Amino acid sequence: MKTFGSVTEILDFAIGEEEAAAQFYTDLAAKMDRPWMRQVFEVFAAEEQGHKEKLLAVKGGKMKLFTEKKVLDLKISDYLIEVEAGQDPQALDYQQALIIAMKKEKAAFKLYHDLAAATEDEWLRNVLLGLAQEEAKHKLRFEIEYDEQFLSEN
Repeated sequence: MKTFGSVTEILDFAIGEEEAAAQFYTDLAAKMDRPWMRQVFEVFAAEEQGHKEKLLAVKGGKMKLFTEKKVLDLKISDYLIEVEAGQDPQALDYQQALIIAMKKEKAAFKLYHDLAAATEDEWLRNVLLGLAQEEAKHKLRFEIEYDEQFLSEN
């Protein structure tokens, strides 16, 4: 894991990660040919942008971010076949896009959780655990969507 020298470095890193996630979902939305699929990813892009704004407020001392209750994990993504994240988004179908999104949210959760475990600063730990829970909520929403679209049919 990357080593950080200050709280500011960790927050800047997290801001960059949220920015990248927002761009990922924006790009994915633009490649979807069905309007409802596009809308799902546009909503997530907006939420990731919202995370970035929260982090900027935290960094500026204008907001505190607290850890919320633990979010339910359906673990659906743990049992799915890997989909290549570098694959051309235009070639993805909705099922593949959801799998990639679940895996990305799981990785983001793990990143923030690991960063929280690596700091002795209680305030920063709470900020990072709060972000981890936000990512867990996203993963849960993708898992519910996946369950409704693909698992309930079978």
